[in-house]
Amino acid sequence: MRNIVNISLPKEMVQAVEESMKKNNFATKSEFFRAILRTWLEDKLAKELEESRKELQQGKGKILKSLKTLR
Repeated sequence: MRNIVNISLPKEMVQAVEESMKKNNFATKSEFFRAILRTWLEDKLAKELEESRKELQQGKGKILKSLKTLR
């Protein structure tokens, strides 16, 4: 199920969106913004994973043997 989200953008940003849509073959603005959000979420997850790796290397992390140890 999808929800509708309306956003307000300045004229310059709308032009940038429309140009990028044409350049990258997005059919709709929704498709464009979904792609941006997916990339943002992937980047966020990658940063969190990198932070976890650093914690493990520094001996601060905890290796889980099962999901029960999460609780």
